[in-house]
Amino acid sequence: MTQTLPCDAAELRTLFLFEKLADDQLDWLCNRGRIELYEPGTLIAEGDPATCFYVLIDGEITMSRRVGSDDVEINRTDQRGVYVGAWGSYLGDRASQQYKASVRVLRAARFYVLSAEDFATAMHEWFPMAVHLLEGLFLGNQQRQATIGQRERLLALGSLSAGLTHELNNPAAAAVRATSTLRDRVMHMRQKLKAIAGGAWDRAQLETLMDLQQRAAEQVGKAPDLSPLEASDREDVLSDWFEEHGIRDGFQLAPTFVQAGLDVDWLERVASTVGDGMLEGAVRWLNYTLETELLMNEIEDSATRISSLVSAAKQYSQMDRAPNQVLDIHELLDSTLVMLSRKIGSDVRVVKEYDPTLPNIPVYGAELNQVWTNLIDNAVQAMDGHGTLTLHTEHDDDCIDVTIGDTGPGIAEDVVGRIFEPFFTTKPVGEGTGLGLDISWRIVVDKHHGDIAVTSAPGDTRFRVRLPIRAPERVAEPA
Repeated sequence: MTQTLPCDAAELRTLFLFEKLADDQLDWLCNRGRIELYEPGTLIAEGDPATCFYVLIDGEITMSRRVGSDDVEINRTDQRGVYVGAWGSYLGDRASQQYKASVRVLRAARFYVLSAEDFATAMHEWFPMAVHLLEGLFLGNQQRQATIGQRERLLALGSLSAGLTHELNNPAAAAVRATSTLRDRVMHMRQKLKAIAGGAWDRAQLETLMDLQQRAAEQVGKAPDLSPLEASDREDVLSDWFEEHGIRDGFQLAPTFVQAGLDVDWLERVASTVGDGMLEGAVRWLNYTLETELLMNEIEDSATRISSLVSAAKQYSQMDRAPNQVLDIHELLDSTLVMLSRKIGSDVRVVKEYDPTLPNIPVYGAELNQVWTNLIDNAVQAMDGHGTLTLHTEHDDDCIDVTIGDTGPGIAEDVVGRIFEPFFTTKPVGEGTGLGLDISWRIVVDKHHGDIAVTSAPGDTRFRVRLPIRAPERVAEPA
């Protein structure tokens, strides 16, 4: 409930905001604006169009920001002259013209109220030099943040691309090597088949050999995983068996049979099936078969690894998806881990404590992955490449929590309160822009209406990101 009251220019002059104005300017304010009395309740709502500029004359108000599904109080005051609302209207369409916070009246309050259009007019007409200075400060800082933020994203992308290239190169090179070797083995198989066909083998024996070949190929898929010591012991046993049965260079054949999962019992069945006269030819024919199957498996594994890396890169960048989608947070975390695997290295133990009951939530996937990248990269750097990286997720009321922890030395008490400030960094000159955590904060808080916080002690630093399960009714783009 509101009540409009008469405007007194003399009373306006008692407010610090207006005390230096001329009489005609105060008269203009009274003619264009109004005094309104508000009972306790909502004055303005975060995200609504910023239509008015309010100056408190008396009473008490509280200001809050939306975090997930909660309104978090950020200020409470009864100081005369404090102002809220459309104070940025003088910037026009170059800045977001929405209320940046919600304001509630706690105790009946009187306000001087001026429309956003009139406030902008007064600023431009009365303080043109100040407006130019403020515009330059605001827009210049905005452009500077955008430029440096883009540079940081490009540096991160370059680093991730180098890591991805390295990761892709290994399976690609393995596939090329395996393909070359496979071509050689297939050529030898054709030659061996020609020799067998031109030899003394009858139709029944050839059918037996083909049956053994099929069973040997099937056995490859059932081969057990062996330790190097177990594999060496089995190779010695098979080498002795080949020597006992008069098969030349059996030590060269043994590793292939062991890798394919064939043991002495299996070879005994081969010997009993083909007889001594055909045994060596059959064994060598089977050796080519096994090598071919193993090489094809290697090519398949390499291609699968490449496909997985490309899939992770697509998931990370979200390049084939709309900016805002309902996504699985765990998939985003995993794709980021894949992209950062080279940076993380083998000396960092990654522990995933994922809550399997988490629902998919509406997020900006590519930008949220930038948050995970910043937090994980900082954690690895803090641990100097040695320690434990923990990713923990859980369901908490109307939000989900993602906690990224490290076992590094921790963040100093005099620093922890400033880490989300733009351009603040503890890294040496040239190694950090100081925007990584600022960008993360803006993505989580402004873009997703969530929250990001940190707790730190030596050996236990945790960044907690809190994201709402449901999209807010109003999503205001950060200015």
